[in-house]
Amino acid sequence: MQAGTCGYRLFEEMKKGKVVWITGLPGSGKSAIAAALKKRRPGIAVLQMDELRRLATPEPSYSEAEREIIYRALIYAAKTLSCLGHDAAIDATGNLRRWRELARREIAPFAEVYLRCPLDIAMQREKKRMKRRGAPAGIYDKAKEGWPVPGVAVPYEEPLDPELVIETGRTGIGEAARLIDGLLRRLAKDRRG
Repeated sequence: MQAGTCGYRLFEEMKKGKVVWITGLPGSGKSAIAAALKKRRPGIAVLQMDELRRLATPEPSYSEAEREIIYRALIYAAKTLSCLGHDAAIDATGNLRRWRELARREIAPFAEVYLRCPLDIAMQREKKRMKRRGAPAGIYDKAKEGWPVPGVAVPYEEPLDPELVIETGRTGIGEAARLIDGLLRRLAKDRRG
């Protein structure tokens, strides 16, 4: 089977759902923007890494091996939803490019949305965050304790060529969701030719 396909005939492939990966530092606005996108597109499935991790690894170690398994499971879930004709948004830091590149190879149509946010703003947001949505509290403080927090204790590899970059230090949640919705509409139009 060719990468990025579901193993169906061509006309079935045309029915596949679109997948966007919303990536950025913790506190860049991924979950809030994904929730706003869900309000604009009630049928979209939002795959939240924090929720998956909470269920799959109730006592997470955040080790490299654990992250590899969790990110691959997230990609598999997104690909399955796409193959079933559902649009999906991956709400996950995905701090290493290789995971986002794997998703691009495995899923079509796929787009990467990079929420660019200065680290100091992301840290302030995380301290004030009211809705945890499964995310650990005080994540940046935990970096001081040795936790592998992307952008601080472990690298966050910025996307090289994302389909959309949103400056979340200057762009509101609603506007960001509108931009991603527009990207999804372009993906649908591109598939129709």
